[in-house]
Amino acid sequence: QVQLEESGGGLVQAGGSLRLSCAASGRSVRLYAMGWFRQAPGKEREFVAGISWSGGSTYYADSVKGRFTISRDDAKNTMYLQMNSLKPEDTAAYYCAVDSKPYRWRGSSDDFGSWGQGTQVTVSS
Repeated sequence: QVQLEESGGGLVQAGGSLRLSCAASGRSVRLYAMGWFRQAPGKEREFVAGISWSGGSTYYADSVKGRFTISRDDAKNTMYLQMNSLKPEDTAAYYCAVDSKPYRWRGSSDDFGSWGQGTQVTVSS
């Protein structure tokens, strides 16, 4: 079983940037797709960004496309989310997740078997 730990969240003004990290331990995530999700108070969890097991394909929610960049460093067993031009509506708890099976990307949150505890991102106006 893989354990995930997010870091890098915090308070930032609108227009600012943050870089989230997701460090995996317990086993390598090298062959597994990974993703970022977020949940704001009173709202359902939503997909933010995903990256294929090879790192060759990335996927973004329309709301973050052009502002956020997902990447992975399998040598460090770590995934990142660079968030630029942040908006107040980006305020949420951000969670990273790893697919439960290797060599696939289907994009459904049901496919992700391991989740981190989350890191809070707050964007002030």
